[in-house]
Amino acid sequence: MKRILFPTDFSETATNAFVHALEFAKMVDGELILLHSFELPVFDNQFVPENYMVIFESLQLSQFEMFKDEIPKLRAIAEERNLAQIKLSHRLMDGDLVYNIRTAIKEDKIDYVIMGTEGATGWAEFFYGSNTANVLTDIKVPLLSIPAQAIYKPIKTIGFTTRFRPKDKKALKEVIAIAKLAHAKVKCLYVKTSDSDVDKQTIKEWENDFAQEAVEFFVVSSDEVKETILDFVLYKDIDLLTMLTYKRGFFEGIFNPSLTKKFATSFEVPILSIHLKE
Repeated sequence: MKRILFPTDFSETATNAFVHALEFAKMVDGELILLHSFELPVFDNQFVPENYMVIFESLQLSQFEMFKDEIPKLRAIAEERNLAQIKLSHRLMDGDLVYNIRTAIKEDKIDYVIMGTEGATGWAEFFYGSNTANVLTDIKVPLLSIPAQAIYKPIKTIGFTTRFRPKDKKALKEVIAIAKLAHAKVKCLYVKTSDSDVDKQTIKEWENDFAQEAVEFFVVSSDEVKETILDFVLYKDIDLLTMLTYKRGFFEGIFNPSLTKKFATSFEVPILSIHLKE
């Protein structure tokens, strides 16, 4: 059984992502570990109040009470979607969110992390200075990020960006395994720029290697890589986009407001980020 970590602050964005997490858990035969992380205040040593421990215990208690109140609401959502059979367990941790996620991944042997993204433009806020952006660079398991406005729908088409590297092939096999569980097809995109070094023979070898799978390959010649990926997602009806990089600068560029503006609300597509081992 797959173990899925779901960090939540119980916001509307997180609650929306919880629906996606439930459905993903059903698809991969998984269980959800809910993580609520909070940070206690830091006092200057010169001004530590006499009731220092009382303050900390009070804050911890308030976080616990909120956690205790919110969990039944999430269970109710699972019941409404006929997914009450999905196993839910919980972690309440104080400290830095990214550190806590890394700790939970190690201690709970996590296979996937699913998080909601913030902001009116979904991906834009997500990749600009948010906690989730930091998670991208710090964890080594697949991360499924859910934009705030992304309404759940069954996955029928998975987009996969590639540069036809050997390590990309391993990632594609992982994506195909997910696609089979979802009864979905995979559409692979290679953006061939003026300085691309991938030859036709390599592309043909990939097509032959995956000829028996529900996979299509698309090669688009363009020096506008980011815009081409966005167009691909929109016009190929991609339900889930797989990105094979944790380089934050790339994500910041591809999902900035100037690019996503022309797609408006129709471009709220979840991203599955897969860490590539060198």
